[in-house]
Parts: sequence; structure tokens; C-alpha cells
Amino acid sequence: MTAPQLSIKDLRRVVIAAAVGNVIEWYDFYIFGSLAAILSVQFFSKTDPVAAFLSTVAIFSVGFLIRPLGAFVFGRIGDLVGRKYTFLITLSGMGLSTALIGVVPSYARIGLTAAILLFILRLIQGLCLGGEYGGAITYVAEHVPDAKRGYYTGWLQTSPTLGIVVSLAVIIGTREIVGTEAWAAWGWRIPFLLSLLMVAIAIYIRLRLQETPIFQDMKAKGQTAMNPWREAFLSENFKYVVIASIVVLGEGCVWYSGQFWALYFLQQVRKPDVLTPAIITGIALLIATPTLILFGWLSDKIGRKPIILGGFALAALTYYPLYSALGRAADPANTNYPLAILIVAIMVSYVGMVYGPIGAFLAEYFPARIRYTSVSVPYHIGNGWGGGLVPIITTSAYLSTHSLGKALIYPIAVPTIAFLLSLFLMPETRKISIWQPAAMRAPARG
Repeated sequence: MTAPQLSIKDLRRVVIAAAVGNVIEWYDFYIFGSLAAILSVQFFSKTDPVAAFLSTVAIFSVGFLIRPLGAFVFGRIGDLVGRKYTFLITLSGMGLSTALIGVVPSYARIGLTAAILLFILRLIQGLCLGGEYGGAITYVAEHVPDAKRGYYTGWLQTSPTLGIVVSLAVIIGTREIVGTEAWAAWGWRIPFLLSLLMVAIAIYIRLRLQETPIFQDMKAKGQTAMNPWREAFLSENFKYVVIASIVVLGEGCVWYSGQFWALYFLQQVRKPDVLTPAIITGIALLIATPTLILFGWLSDKIGRKPIILGGFALAALTYYPLYSALGRAADPANTNYPLAILIVAIMVSYVGMVYGPIGAFLAEYFPARIRYTSVSVPYHIGNGWGGGLVPIITTSAYLSTHSLGKALIYPIAVPTIAFLLSLFLMPETRKISIWQPAAMRAPARG
């Protein structure tokens, strides 16, 4: 089988259709984190504001921790039923759970039940997100030629960052339109409710998609996996799942340390000002997001491994001086906005290095029969656990010790360990063709 000869227009449609759902899923996921401060007031007792905030961040982190289970469940469906219909299910579940957060009564009205409902809806968000990425990245990878897989999946990798930008834009815009008092009372619910409209648009776009050529070919020949879980985790492939998880653990930590904790850190420096951190982070994300495409493209030329390892090394070596400088630049008494934006943009460019090529690496590393499962589970172990723990660990350490050095122990240690292990374990996959029969049946050896 050879890659379909799609026009640039058709390839662009494939990427946009996969990415639009991804953007909205991440919008849904991140408005929760971006509004952690106000959610803590709405859904927890006001007697201990710090405990309430940490409880909200913990619930935010639970959504990350549950993601591998979602990958496990929806990955199986994706390998048995197909890529297209599975990520329609995950998109619908994410949109509904997010919108429902916007209508849950506050702690003042229903007490602890409010926090419990918030927790349940966050679990549903995490489960659905666990099935989204594997489908999106597999869908794009199984349409594009081998020589441009890094480039096209790099475009898809911009969708989480764009989701953050959209969430920040909606939050800022809504707050400015309704006013501060109305925002605190009920306006914060609007970004959650808007999810339903966005998801409806994304579902319409995705319903027009066709199944991937590789899955259609396997299904026609009766070569789809009978038991994706057994083939992925109770065979030689399990070793490759472990290696991929190590790589993605480092990538996930860099991702959340470089852009999401930057927002949390700025919120602590600028409190109670919530607008400035959102503006600084949002502008920096817009500036640096093209690095995801750049490094995805570059990985087609020189390989996935050197770029990802370079991102690990730079993050581990420079996070402390960068965050120290960011704290000084964002000082409310004398704010240096250009410098603060530049620092966050530099950290997001590290995200570009580790995250831009990761989709191509994962798609090439695993066979088509179990690609949805094998891509999803390591990705969400790495990003859900390695990255998802960043907000709660770093924020807790910073609030309890007021020491930047102690707060950054985890964000520095994880990329360091990932670099050392990946240096020896991670294969280079750039020259592997996923269109060859062998690549559909057996794991890549590197």
C-alpha cells in the first residue's frame, strides 16, 4: 500500500478537521485550569482560601490522571471500530461535560455536592480527552506521506496551544463584556456553556470525514486487531509502550511546565490581578506556537530524536534562571511586559521542540493494527501523569515554601531523567514507512 496522492487542499482539510476538535477539547480542558481561582470560590468553602484553591487545582489534576484510562478504553474502540467514529464520541462527551460545569450550583447553594459534581464532570473530561489525541494524531498520520509526517502532525500539535489561547481569549473577552462584578457572580459560567456551540461545529466538520486509508485497507483484508489490548500490552509491543511512555513523560513535563505553570506562576506573582497573567501568557503562546510546526518540519529533515532530546536538555538547564527572571519581570510594582512575554515564549519554544515531533514519532513507532491504542496510552501516561502533576506539585511547593527552587525540582528532574533514558532507549523513527505491510503488523524496532 502507498500513501494516497492527496492535494494540498485535501491534506489541509484532513489536518483542520482533526485539529478543530482537538482545539475545542483542549479549550474545554483548559478553561477549568484557567478559572481555578474563581472555581475555588464557587465550589469550595471560603473559610480557607488556600486550601480551596489547592483543592481546585487537585481536581484539575485528576482530569490528567484519569486520561490513560480513557486512552485504554477509547484506544480499543478506535482499533476495532475505526478512528473517525471514536473521536466523534470523545468530542461529544467532552463538550457535554464541560457545558454541565457551567450549570452546577455553587457551594453556597448545595454545599459539598457542588464539589462532588465538579469532580465527576472533570473525570468525564479526562476520560474523553484520553481518547481524543490518539484518534486525531493517527487520523492525520494515516493520510500523509512519510517524508512530511512531522510537518503535518506538527500543525495538529498546535491545537492544544491554540485551545489555551482560545480559552484565555474567551475568558478575557467575557470578563470585559459583562464587567467584574457580574463575572464573579455568574459570568464565569459563559465560557463553559459556549463549549456546546463549539462542539456542534466540530462534530459537523468531522462527520464529513472519511475513515483513514490504512484502516479501510486493513478492514477490507480482515487484518484489524481482534484484541488490541492483548496485542499492545501482552506481547513484545509492551516494551515499546514503556519506551514511548518514558519519552512522553519528559515531553509532558516540559509542555505543562513551560506554558501552563507559567500562567499559574504569574497568577501567584500578580495576585489578585488575573488579567495580566492571561495577557502575557496568551501573547507568548501566539508568538511561539509556530515553533511546533517548525520543529515538526525539521524532524522530517534531521530526525525526531535529536530535536526532542534537545528540548529536554534546554528545559532542564534553563528553567530556574528563566522563571527567576520572569518573577522579576512580572513584579506588579515595575512590570516589564516585553521581557515577561519573551521569557514565556522561550519556554513555549521548548514545548515546540519536544511536542512538535512527538506525534510523528508515536505514529511511526507502532503498527497500524494497534496504533490508536499504542499511541494513546503512552501519550496520556506521559502527558496525563508526567505533565498533569506539574500544576499541583509546583503550585503546592511554591505556596507552602515560597521557594522557586523547590517548586522547580519536579519540572527540572523529569526532563533530566527522560533525557538520560531516551538517549539510550529511544529509537529514531524518521525513515520508517507506515505504508509498508510490515509496519502495519509489527512494532518498529528503531
